[in-house]
Amino acid sequence: MALPEGRYGKPRRPAPTWTRWSLAVIAVLVGGVVAWVGYRNLGTKPVEAKQTAFEVLGDSSVEITFEVVRQTPERPVVCIVRARSEDGDEAGRREVLVPAGAGTVRETTVLKASKPPVTGEVFGCSYQVPEYLSTR
Repeated sequence: MALPEGRYGKPRRPAPTWTRWSLAVIAVLVGGVVAWVGYRNLGTKPVEAKQTAFEVLGDSSVEITFEVVRQTPERPVVCIVRARSEDGDEAGRREVLVPAGAGTVRETTVLKASKPPVTGEVFGCSYQVPEYLSTR
């Protein structure tokens, strides 16, 4: 059975083989980049810290104890700890140098606060230690 002349337009030719291969290669490359970005952002972190305890010492300070786990124990890290007031505002912040050593380290620090603190927490840690905290 023949199609009516002019009703469906001209028959299309399939794309050349090189075009199909190029699109497949581009799709694989884009997929690889998306997977790499996802791994970097959602994969295991090189430095992780968690608060293990805090104690409010008064209206102007809080003692924070936290544990740092790192993949490269021979490198020092810097951790940012902060105190929060009852209304949720950040009442104090401090950078704590965690020197090179064991893979898992427990640190305790006292943090001064501008408002009466109700909690203390670890904001995050990084291998990018500022020069003023460096022991060099």
